Amino acid sequence: MAAIIPTLREGRVSIRGIKTRDAKKLEEELMRNRAWLRLWEATVPHSFVSFDTKAGIRNLLAHARVGAGIPFAIEYDGELVGQLNVSAIAYGSLSSAQLGYWVAERVAGQGVTPTAVALATDYCLHNLGLHRMEICIRPENTASLRIVEKLGFRYEGLRRRYIHINGDWRDHFAFALTQEEVPGGVLERWKNGMVPEGIGIVPAADYDLLG
Repeated sequence: MAAIIPTLREGRVSIRGIKTRDAKKLEEELMRNRAWLRLWEATVPHSFVSFDTKAGIRNLLAHARVGAGIPFAIEYDGELVGQLNVSAIAYGSLSSAQLGYWVAERVAGQGVTPTAVALATDYCLHNLGLHRMEICIRPENTASLRIVEKLGFRYEGLRRRYIHINGDWRDHFAFALTQEEVPGGVLERWKNGMVPEGIGIVPAADYDLLG
């Protein structure tokens, strides 16, 4: 079923459904933040990075229409500063989805990304009725690792050569949350300082496994 794309807000941060008219602004942000984002940019084997942002948005919206994804724009004080995509949505006996995101460097460290991730996760778990949300992060991406630790996503393990990023297959650490773990919501648990200590920390032994 096609997912409704709501507008969700917490303080100065909001996420809303992305639109084709966002293409120019998104392209400007992607180019302005090229050095900041390139290391974490998904690529396609034997292909090149495309900056046809409008085509990318149309593809995301096509997935949304058939219920396979929810593409959000991230805004800070009403200004578009990034994207958050809920992808691989599955209902029925699996009832899960994956999260991916990026924000402009100028708003990093201001709580924008964890707030956006918490808003989207709460919507999926408590409004769409999904059971499990997953985030996979490159071991070198310390900023994203801090986000899942802050929000209390539970560490699940190493996935070798999992996603094609910046021109090669890269190892990722996997994190997840289920409905039962956050009955009051991810956002409220984080804001109230109730995240279990150490739940999102990757053990040193798993770093030793990296190639």
